[in-house]
Amino acid sequence: MVGPLSIMISIRLVIDLLGILIHIGIAGGNTNMLDYRTHTFLEVYRQRSFTQAARSLMITQPAVSQHIKQLESHYGCPLFVKTGRGIEPTPAATVLYQRLLTMENDDARLVAEVGRLTAAPTKAREAPLKLGCTRTIADFMAPQLVAAHLVRHPNSPVTLRAGNTRDLVGALDRGDIDFALVEGSFDRERFDYEVLSHEPYIAVAGGADAEEIVTRGTGAETEAADPTGTEQDASRTGLHARVARPSSIRDLLGERLILREAGSGTREILEKHLAARDLAVTDFAGVVELESIPTIKACVRSGAGITFMYRVAAAEELARGEFVDITPVDFFIEHDFCLIWQRGSQYAPRYRALCKAWHSLP
Repeated sequence: MVGPLSIMISIRLVIDLLGILIHIGIAGGNTNMLDYRTHTFLEVYRQRSFTQAARSLMITQPAVSQHIKQLESHYGCPLFVKTGRGIEPTPAATVLYQRLLTMENDDARLVAEVGRLTAAPTKAREAPLKLGCTRTIADFMAPQLVAAHLVRHPNSPVTLRAGNTRDLVGALDRGDIDFALVEGSFDRERFDYEVLSHEPYIAVAGGADAEEIVTRGTGAETEAADPTGTEQDASRTGLHARVARPSSIRDLLGERLILREAGSGTREILEKHLAARDLAVTDFAGVVELESIPTIKACVRSGAGITFMYRVAAAEELARGEFVDITPVDFFIEHDFCLIWQRGSQYAPRYRALCKAWHSLP
């Protein structure tokens, strides 16, 4: 049976959401605006056209114009301006869009939760976990995170979507997922977040090719890859005692670079740090783009080139000696893996609690 606590939580969510909706009421003081006028605004913003929005909503264009005028009257500022090709949102419209989009998605989640309770009032049901993960996280961290969640919430449905950071941000905006675990950059003004972990980002080569790759660099001086010179540390880190680290990222430009597709967080980090040194991926001897991390690893293992990836993604190969860490001395990178969700979401406490639970995993 659904206990009193579950019912109280659902009622609390309803009350919280109603409070927000009343807060944004317009025209006459307490009119609820998360209704047809709100949906009209969201559609106009997406379509950048009153005509297209009217067609999509199956209402007249004058009605669309009237809805937008009511919102502009309430907020005291224009929301759209005419351009040569149509209309463009003002900065105020963008702020309003982001807040209303969050509310719209929260409302959809709330409707789904209430619907589950209504459909089976005598059966305990937990909230579903609808998350997105970038491919590195999906392949090398998500299995442990999902398993830990199911231990605590065995009746919780789980849906996991893998994609690059750009795709996942779009899925959040559409309400296809509730939150995402990403390693790429995201707009910190649009999304709230918690840092899940700090991950080293390294250059790797196939174990059989690493020494040759390093020695055929520019001839610059190198430093020992294993500062302690101990067999134990070399085994633990995946570094070969005989292989030295390049002193500079420029020492690797003569190699073929194997990397992810545009939009990938893994690639974005590399491009950002190369740009800071007036370099680009095209400065390498060759570039191969692949969407699959396992395929990239197979190519590196076979000697087709080098790659850059998070250490967590290469940990097993490093331990077995199939990969060698050849990160240049001047190219140390550590990046955050973050859990992100739409700013202002009423479900933020749930997401923060989940991140805290994942933090405690060994």
